[in-house]
Amino acid sequence: MTDEKEKIEVPAKFKKLVEEIEQMSVIDLAELVKILEEKFGVSAAPAMAMAVAPVAAEAAEEKTSFNVMLTGIGDKKIDVIKVLRDLTQTGLKEAKDMVDAAEKAPQMVKENVKKEEAEDMKKKFEAAGAKVELK
Repeated sequence: MTDEKEKIEVPAKFKKLVEEIEQMSVIDLAELVKILEEKFGVSAAPAMAMAVAPVAAEAAEEKTSFNVMLTGIGDKKIDVIKVLRDLTQTGLKEAKDMVDAAEKAPQMVKENVKKEEAEDMKKKFEAAGAKVELK
């Protein structure tokens, strides 16, 4: 996946914007997407559905990478925040915001994680009382 990033040539007029977006946290990016969807009356969902379609064909094979989704936090919110900070190397505020958001809707913790690492992350979250899905 890093090879794809290197091949993408960003036009000079968008270079500063792309650099700023690269520095944003996952939570800030999600908030930005929501704002842009509301402001311009568009949705990112159809584009994602098209991108997921080729992956579905590969699903018949053994999956080697997973997306880790935090679907519930249970009673030990502070423990879940600690685990999230440890696994994602995020700050306290970002981890707390993501855990708060997970109370309302599932949150993506990490994408394209190897099977062993994803299962290890799931065990750590479940030990803290959280509910996690691997997709």
